[in-house]
Amino acid sequence: MKAETFLNVIGSDFYTGVPDSQLKALCDYLMDTYGIDGKRHIIGANEGNCTALAAGYHLATGRVPLVYLQNSGEGNIINPVASLLSEEVYGIPIIFVVGWRGEPGVKDEPQHIYQGKVTRKLLDDMGISSFVIDPGVTEDHLRSVMADFRKYLECGKSVAFVVRKGALTYDREVKYENPYTLRREEIIEHIVKASRGDVVVATTGKAGRELFEIRERNGESHETDFLTVGSMGHSSSIALGIALNKPERKVWCVDGDGAVLMHMGSLAILGSHRPSNMVHIVINNGAHESVGGMPTVADEIDLAGVAKACGYPYVATLSADNEQDLVNKLDRELEGAAERDKLSFIEIKAAIGTREDLGRPTTTPVENKVNFMKYLQDSL
Repeated sequence: MKAETFLNVIGSDFYTGVPDSQLKALCDYLMDTYGIDGKRHIIGANEGNCTALAAGYHLATGRVPLVYLQNSGEGNIINPVASLLSEEVYGIPIIFVVGWRGEPGVKDEPQHIYQGKVTRKLLDDMGISSFVIDPGVTEDHLRSVMADFRKYLECGKSVAFVVRKGALTYDREVKYENPYTLRREEIIEHIVKASRGDVVVATTGKAGRELFEIRERNGESHETDFLTVGSMGHSSSIALGIALNKPERKVWCVDGDGAVLMHMGSLAILGSHRPSNMVHIVINNGAHESVGGMPTVADEIDLAGVAKACGYPYVATLSADNEQDLVNKLDRELEGAAERDKLSFIEIKAAIGTREDLGRPTTTPVENKVNFMKYLQDSL
């Protein structure tokens, strides 16, 4: 079904969410049609943020908004659904559109398997009736379902459409670009060189995949690296937990702008504890690139200024008019971070883009955990 047909049948006129590759057609249509105008469409920091934003829209207009998310974001909506939207509290209706990663019987990455199993159960437990959109659903069938759902919405209850892979389409190609030239994988190569056997915690998405392949190309062990394959926005907190309990080790966190925005409160906790053995690097391409390239607001705000205000003793932002100047600045900053005995925050403005043949780690998350923990216990 075409994304525009799907949205026309649903009938909402305000949309907010966190992008998902399973919902790329929907996200592309919204970006192509509305951009991020604040009136019809906003990409939020996390799914709970979007749910509260949608609730505010309903309070102001009386109309029913739509919130889109990957099923991994269901955990972020539980609090506002249970303590704000619930008909036993305020009775605020929202239509959720959920990308079904890890659907049982469909091959997917390890971090999606369990989430896929419990996707509809979580919705049921929250009192949200759901309907599965598959590639064969017809417009007439969807209209019939929506007619039933409106009865729930009129009673202050929320509903959800759970979208299978390939169920929604959009005919136009939407390109996401920025003015920067140095790609994330090239930046991570420089980080690997500077870290020289230190601990590296990589954020969710393509950063971890690129780190894994860089180690493979270099003939290096993966034991120093923890690849945060799920739990978006929490890699810096994982790194903090390691840094505080292994003060003799330098810990590098390779983060992304979308991840930092998702749980920005972690910067305050990091800044208040100020582990002298930690380097927090944010590769900022202003995009949710791992799920399609839709924009974040990170290129419009001063992330280094936020980190400084949160108590980071050293902050820097790197950008340059040409790639070689940026590489030179990057190497100097990374060398300084390796030697510096204070918590450091380094933001690097990066291009959007990933090579087509990027693979995935050939080890399981459990193998990664076991080898990483052994390294921490045995080394030094």
